[in-house]
Amino acid sequence: MIVGLDVGTSKVICLVGEVLADGSLEIVGIGSHSSKGMKRGVVINIESTVQSIQRAVEEAELMAGCNIHSVYVSVAGSHIRSLNSHGIVAVKNGEVQREDIDRVIDAAQAVPISSDQRVLHILPQEYHIDSQEGIKDPLGMSGVRLEANVHLISGAVNAVMNVEKCIKRCGLGVDGVILSQLASSESSLSDDEKDLGVCLVDIGAGTSDIAVWIDGALHHTAVVPVAGDQVTNDISMALRTPTQHAEEIKVKYACAMSSMASADQVLQVPSVGDRQPRSITRHALTEVVEARYEEIYNLILDELRRSGYAERIPAGIVITGGTSLMEGAAELAEKVFQMPIRLSLPDCTKGMSDIVDNPIYSTSVGLLVYGSKEAEVTEISKRMMSKTQTKRETSVLAPKEIGPSFSATKAWQKLKHWFQSYI
Repeated sequence: MIVGLDVGTSKVICLVGEVLADGSLEIVGIGSHSSKGMKRGVVINIESTVQSIQRAVEEAELMAGCNIHSVYVSVAGSHIRSLNSHGIVAVKNGEVQREDIDRVIDAAQAVPISSDQRVLHILPQEYHIDSQEGIKDPLGMSGVRLEANVHLISGAVNAVMNVEKCIKRCGLGVDGVILSQLASSESSLSDDEKDLGVCLVDIGAGTSDIAVWIDGALHHTAVVPVAGDQVTNDISMALRTPTQHAEEIKVKYACAMSSMASADQVLQVPSVGDRQPRSITRHALTEVVEARYEEIYNLILDELRRSGYAERIPAGIVITGGTSLMEGAAELAEKVFQMPIRLSLPDCTKGMSDIVDNPIYSTSVGLLVYGSKEAEVTEISKRMMSKTQTKRETSVLAPKEIGPSFSATKAWQKLKHWFQSYI
């Protein structure tokens, strides 16, 4: 049983998955609850966050009919840092062994990282053996020099510890802390897109998370601290209505492109206090929303240009996350980015597809996929270690199983004694 827990700014989502005999993943439990103690991906109230997690986990347990003991949890926020690094080592015996790969990864991560940052992921991009480049798995290959390019991701120690603390206060263990956009990539991107070059944009409530994949490996990650909550705040300020009403209006009536909204459709907007509701056209509402969406997309485009990846993603941009659901969001993205845009729905599991085939579940489904892959790697490693141990035991026992060794001296003494007795 694998459990993914997406602790977001607006919602906490808990998914329970089971790996079937054919290797596929089936979702057997779903739980969600509004998130009260998070802001822009960071815990701002421990008690409120604990309560939200408990409610979501209890709901998932009830549906799945099991007890949850540990979870894979997502982490996001402006505290996330990333960089690409390079390592080089000499191959000891002329053939790359697992030990050599571990050493070159260690060499690649030997870069100065602030003491208040904690490494979350070390993701290999490619290996070089001597003059041969573009190697994905160098194990068993011949050479004298092994190099590795890796992508390092770190998060603020306190921010990550606060998330872990909330989970542990719920009586749960932490199987792994996974970067939000890395998890979303597992559920939202195809292998072809990753190989060709693609940018995932996960637009949530608190942050817009970016992940650039090239040649099947993660090359760049970034966080834009503007997302769905800012859209809600804009509506609240422009229409002078309480935040909860602004959120309802956004979900029901808002559109990201003013050209797609009718000027004839009139909405009733609740006012603050006892004031009478006011009327506004849907087109006027959309003008407020469009400005903020355009800003989000331009900030993302600026980040891609700054990092040098804007021209290296021929597969375009894949948008996901709850804020990407708005009408006109994909169309406006095409206008701003001037490249192919796809709205992604998580589609890599069985069971409850009518519920989880929604961008809101991209991260939580991705956590299940990530966890299942990690469990598979762990199982393979255990089998390999077991086989190695068995071979060692066999080699130690082998001489004893053959029996006593032949001694020419002892044989001659026996033959001599026989002649003396009978001749």
